[in-house]
Amino acid sequence: MSPARGVWVKKPSAPPEPLKREVAARCDIYISQVLVPRHLPVIKPHAEYNFAIGLRGAWHGSAYRFIVRWRSGTNRTPVEEFDSPWARFQHMGGGRFDLGWMRHTGQWWTLQRGLTLDEALAAMESEPVLQPIV
Repeated sequence: MSPARGVWVKKPSAPPEPLKREVAARCDIYISQVLVPRHLPVIKPHAEYNFAIGLRGAWHGSAYRFIVRWRSGTNRTPVEEFDSPWARFQHMGGGRFDLGWMRHTGQWWTLQRGLTLDEALAAMESEPVLQPIV
């Protein structure tokens, strides 16, 4: 008998449009009233290194991602901007979300499973790994 080749995991489900709108609205408020004042009250341009110019959220498939907008450019190179997601709410069905964060390796890691939207937002407040590094 051969060993099992994998692990069964629940596939993320596409959220219905009303839920997507509710999550986006609540997260936009959280970003503007909590994250921006706490982590990016002032944009500090830097001539040699990337610097954060904004925080936002957006749906990507079945996940709502929290994103830092960065600007780079030096006296020798043109100005460029790019996005870097750091946390996400992965919709798993039934209004439940898995809360994950982007590791330095570029891989998403699940921190907590099966949270309601309220629980996920509360976890964003309390988990240091879910705070943007700007």
